[in-house]
Amino acid sequence: MIADLLRRLTAPDPEPLPYDDARTALAALLVRIARADGDYAAIEQAQIDRVLAHRYGLSDAEARSLRAEAEALELEAPDTVRFTRAIKDSVPYEDRVHVIEALWFIVLADGQRDQREDSLLRMIAPMLGINDRDSNLARKRVEDAHYGD
Repeated sequence: MIADLLRRLTAPDPEPLPYDDARTALAALLVRIARADGDYAAIEQAQIDRVLAHRYGLSDAEARSLRAEAEALELEAPDTVRFTRAIKDSVPYEDRVHVIEALWFIVLADGQRDQREDSLLRMIAPMLGINDRDSNLARKRVEDAHYGD
């Protein structure tokens, strides 16, 4: 499955991904942002599980299973551009803003804004076609929810 998904992600002109593959690509993007600082903490893994369970209506076990698939995909995938392209081609704009929110939830999961995670997210947003204003508003919503402001 991972090899097939990677082949489609790396195609010169990829087709939009089917729902399950787009879901796995998003999960892999969440894993990639969590690993960006070199510390893939348990709190980040738990936050990824919560995001996936909420976004896709999964049980805890299903969310963990999807994260495990995403971890394997993230290790094999060549670059972030292909993840973002697959998501951009498969997800409407409004939902991509929710992807940015999900990424911010992961970045803020450990209570810190690591510069490497921050930089990667700022690179990802425009690749998803999300403008700076919408990305900043998404971050603010997550911070408000996270810190109770």
